[in-house]
Amino acid sequence: MRKKIVAGNWKMNKTAEEAVALTSEIVHMIADEVTSDVEVVLCVPSLYLSTLQQYATGRVSIGAQNIHQKASGAYTGEISAPMVKSLNIPYVILGHSERRQYFGETDEILAEKVNIALENGLKPIFCCGESLEQRQNEDYIALVQAQLTNALFHLSAEQFGQLVIAYEPIWAIGTGLTASAQQAQDMHAALRSHIASKYGAEVADNTTIQYGGSVSAANAAELFSSPDVDGGLVGGASLKSRDFVNIVKAI
Repeated sequence: MRKKIVAGNWKMNKTAEEAVALTSEIVHMIADEVTSDVEVVLCVPSLYLSTLQQYATGRVSIGAQNIHQKASGAYTGEISAPMVKSLNIPYVILGHSERRQYFGETDEILAEKVNIALENGLKPIFCCGESLEQRQNEDYIALVQAQLTNALFHLSAEQFGQLVIAYEPIWAIGTGLTASAQQAQDMHAALRSHIASKYGAEVADNTTIQYGGSVSAANAAELFSSPDVDGGLVGGASLKSRDFVNIVKAI
């Protein structure tokens, strides 16, 4: 049975003091209130990785939001996979639409990032998704499937098995709009089928595919009830402990 994972993406939010308080609240609330075997990941600003890793438990992991595609070098302000590995951080988000849009990350760059993450024992949460314009004017399912093909399908089946896929319709990120449960299920099923066409049914069936895009405590249960939706990558709602834990409980 594939793993259920709910991850919070804090983006560029929280001071150091606020980050410690939020992490502590979530860890204690998960321990007290959540009895399922869902895994929780908090993807926090890189500045706080070392501090917050001390709060990690068997139920809550700390993750990075990005890494550079090179192991080291003259890349001022960047962090590398070996740096993240040295802190015993297990997860890293790669390919978020904001990285693609604001920082020009291409499928080719993301393939390099995936490679170096895996080489260092990190588990990528690989993001894919389409814009509203693309959804309205193009074969958006084929477009999102191509993001997997271009950045991931050079991997072996064993390597691919280390990945988490996060489908995030760009038109639903931070907008308050959310894909319906059926829209999410349709895309997740299409992505799982695409994975199966390359790696076979067993790998596809074992791949965790999260939904991301204005996930809230109000819509999480309906989204998570879809058979191919295996959790969520949560943005704004992950910045409030009660809202985030209620989303975790919904799965």
